[in-house]
Amino acid sequence: MLSAAPAAAEPAGRVVVIGVPGLLWSDVDEENTPALWGLAEDGADAALSVRTTRRLTCPTDGWLTVSAGQRARSPHGDCGLPASPGTAAPEGGAVAPGWAAIKKDNAGTGYHAKVGLLGDAVHAAGGCTLAVGPGAVFGLADGNGRVDRYAATPGEVKADDWAACPVAAVAVDEVFRASLGAGVDADGRQIEPGARERAAAAAAADRRVGRVLASVPDGTTVLLAGLADASADPHLHVAIATGGEFDSPGYLTSTATRQQGLVTLTDLTATALRVLGVEQPDDAVGSAWTAEASDDPAADRVEALDDDDVAAQGISAVQTSFYWVLFAAQLVAYGAAALALRRTGRDRRSRSRILGGTRVIALFGGAVPAATFLTGLLPWWRASNPTAMLVVTVLGFGALLTGLALAGPWRRSVFLPGLVITAVTALVLAIDVMTGSNLQLNTLMGYTALVAGRFYGFGNQAFALFAVAAILTAAWLTEFPLRRERKTVAVGVVAAIGVAAVAVDGLPAWGSDFGGVMAMVPAFAMLGMLVTGRRVSLVKLGGFCVAGAAVVLGISYWNAQSANPTHLGRFWQDLVAGEAWGVVVRKFNAMIGSLGYWAYTVALIAAVIFLFFVLVRPTRWRVSLLGRAYEHSRTMRPAVICALAVGLIGMLVNDSGVVILSVAFSLATPLILAAGLRSLEIDLNAGRETPEPPGPRGEPTGRPSAERS
Repeated sequence: MLSAAPAAAEPAGRVVVIGVPGLLWSDVDEENTPALWGLAEDGADAALSVRTTRRLTCPTDGWLTVSAGQRARSPHGDCGLPASPGTAAPEGGAVAPGWAAIKKDNAGTGYHAKVGLLGDAVHAAGGCTLAVGPGAVFGLADGNGRVDRYAATPGEVKADDWAACPVAAVAVDEVFRASLGAGVDADGRQIEPGARERAAAAAAADRRVGRVLASVPDGTTVLLAGLADASADPHLHVAIATGGEFDSPGYLTSTATRQQGLVTLTDLTATALRVLGVEQPDDAVGSAWTAEASDDPAADRVEALDDDDVAAQGISAVQTSFYWVLFAAQLVAYGAAALALRRTGRDRRSRSRILGGTRVIALFGGAVPAATFLTGLLPWWRASNPTAMLVVTVLGFGALLTGLALAGPWRRSVFLPGLVITAVTALVLAIDVMTGSNLQLNTLMGYTALVAGRFYGFGNQAFALFAVAAILTAAWLTEFPLRRERKTVAVGVVAAIGVAAVAVDGLPAWGSDFGGVMAMVPAFAMLGMLVTGRRVSLVKLGGFCVAGAAVVLGISYWNAQSANPTHLGRFWQDLVAGEAWGVVVRKFNAMIGSLGYWAYTVALIAAVIFLFFVLVRPTRWRVSLLGRAYEHSRTMRPAVICALAVGLIGMLVNDSGVVILSVAFSLATPLILAAGLRSLEIDLNAGRETPEPPGPRGEPTGRPSAERS
């Protein structure tokens, strides 16, 4: 029942938010959904990431996120449609049921969402709110859970009622109802409705959307969002903006994603506030949608946005399995290396072939991480069997990089093949984040819009790879000046690569990585000292860590002064406001919790055991691979120490914790193994049947190698 709100000054703009939980771009076509198609054709479109606090976003969660401008949720965890509101007599309007419990629950989450923020901001500006459907009440309710006007369906809203309030929200639930009607399987997973049932639901939703579009006053900006999941798996959903500043066809984007055609649900609140001309409160973390004009016809835009969801689904289906396979394959490679070192009873030629073959496998293992990002150059997800095509693509790029590492005269070197792989890895990742992070999104070791942890810059896995690749590249490049005793040149090489790497990783326009800077600054400082033969004490290491913290705080302060600060700038703002400790505690708890990621923890333990018993300690193998590599390369020891340091520090200062160190080892260990195996090959070919182990402190014995490389 509608009731009149008292007359008051209103915000400058007018906006209607239409929420269609579960709506996908694959549901939109010209014949079955003409109203939606018309919106997409005339407005700006995007794929919408709806991730809130859980893997699946339910309709109430989605509407509450709109309300708070921050990831929010229903405390009950159920995934049905929002409950019907109560009346707000004698004032009129409606009240969201259970609002006090919802506010308390969300205030206690890690996101500290303040539900009711949107409604309060509208009221503070002198406007009123109109909600159509139960879900819309949760989206527009103020801090008391109240909306000024309410109607159960669009048919109950008269023309004058649409014009009464500057902001309205409409819940269109037909698509989600179809998923509820399909039921759940024996494991409690939502059963997908059939194609015919889904098409019928989309058509019904389209009719309701068309009725709203025909009723709203001229000059109203319409923001349509498929703001929740309606299946057993998360998806990217529909986002359309039309009218007002969105008056020409194109794609939506925002500074929160920096990706054309990709926006987030928290951005919807910021967009509505901007249309209204109302200042965005600090507690709303999203960035307003902006339109990028495009000459692409509607059919091409719809197909491209649906393609984004297909790619995200393809990665989501295999990403966890990939890490198990990657780490298991490396464990097999470690075992093969151990067996190769035990094969001392055969003739020299056979042993040389075993060592050489194992070295190729190790180099391939080191090339795989870069290959996973290069797969983004090809649309593997469009194949009839996307998983198989993804595997073939990764293997193909990995083989290509391995071939490059062994293609020239540098293949005879202990460290140069590894240098080729680390340099390519660092360059691929650096160029990518400097040009829009296109290879980071929807890749095996990058991130996906479904998880919505990041949309640009370095994710934690990519940082770990980039940092280790940059450290190893800098270390091995100094081999050349050090052989000529030009230590100043060697330090200059480390400094130049270190400054460039820290800039790529930490600057908000590129990597935008907080913890990475804190790890890389001390690691490069250590490397500069070690390559010149100077010792690094605990006091100096502590000073380097303080320097890293100072650098990242400087970047945070600088970013906080911009109009649209990233999480780096927001941390400075939290620090000034005295709220940064909560952020630190949340990240520390997440770091400790990462020990439960068994794929990473098991791989890390296995790598440490291998490094100690096979690479470092001679034990039953009679040789130390690291000891031999140290004799053949002056920079191998600094490279190993600093690669380990950047992984350890990165683990401690990032919320991904053990994931950082595990991924760092996935690149460093195979390449160090390859260097050690090549050292044994050189000694074997030169007639040194049983190389000398290192001294008691792990230092080389000082005996000259038969061949330097």
